[in-house]
Amino acid sequence: MRGVRGRRLGALVRRLRGVRVLVVGDLMLDQFIWGRVDRISPEAPVPVVHVIREELRPGGAGNVVSNVAALGGRAAAAGLIGRDAAGTRLRLALAALGADTEGLVATRETSTIRKTRIIAHHQQVVRLDREGATADDGPAARRLRDWVLPQVRRAQVLVVSDYGKGTIGAALLDALAEAHARRPFTWVVDPKSGNFSNYRRASLVKPNLQEAAAASGVDIRDAVSLRTAGTRLLERWDAAAVLISRGEHGMALFRPGKPVREFATTARDVFDVTGAGDTVVATCALALGAGATLEEAAILANHAAGIVVGKVGTATVTSAELAAAVHRV
Repeated sequence: MRGVRGRRLGALVRRLRGVRVLVVGDLMLDQFIWGRVDRISPEAPVPVVHVIREELRPGGAGNVVSNVAALGGRAAAAGLIGRDAAGTRLRLALAALGADTEGLVATRETSTIRKTRIIAHHQQVVRLDREGATADDGPAARRLRDWVLPQVRRAQVLVVSDYGKGTIGAALLDALAEAHARRPFTWVVDPKSGNFSNYRRASLVKPNLQEAAAASGVDIRDAVSLRTAGTRLLERWDAAAVLISRGEHGMALFRPGKPVREFATTARDVFDVTGAGDTVVATCALALGAGATLEEAAILANHAAGIVVGKVGTATVTSAELAAAVHRV
């Protein structure tokens, strides 16, 4: 039976290629400055980082796009960016991944979100954030909503990547839930606290442990409280499934009327958990688009997360890496 399941998972990994995923959410530009530290500054007790190289990558919802592309999927990105140099760089970075960028709404209502991470000797020294306020009911948000709704039918899977920066709001989520009620489609949500009361009818919602506790009102301490929280979230969000990621304790999948399914972590070494949630969301979306069951999607996502946390920075997983991980098990 295990060999049969392994072959099935391996076949699913191959079928991820070409799955069309529309990613809607808070797009960011991640800047990584890599260097080394040889001394402490004489001006203040801080390390002096000798810069070796710099790199720009899509961050936030853009990291979901990166993960979709790395696994062979066909991604389309939708979100708000500023009419600024960072917005131009972000558009180019997404296009370089092969992503469709027609859904990027450039506006002067906000500036492009930027996060600069300075890394030395495989550790973050400091992170610098630049953010502009975004109104989720402003003209730009309405333009985004008007673009997204007709595109839902053209994608095999929709991902809502909510980082709580204002792109995802009640109006967009209500419109998606109503569209789903009229004609169901597959969509995966990565939630944030500001919209806990607005998620409805998603195919899969993926909170982390802290988000699950906050959204359910349950202090998750053990197996009993975990099950209580998961069951409550299924009801609150009227979701087909809830997948709670639990860090070193793996994941737990909840579905109405079915027993909880827990997955132990597959990580061998953990260097950086940055962006691991994006990897899980992207893998689940692609797997569901490829015809996987919710349980199979969770298994593949668990393997993908185990790979990505062994890398430094906002990393991705390739289909070859995922196939190898599935084969080993």
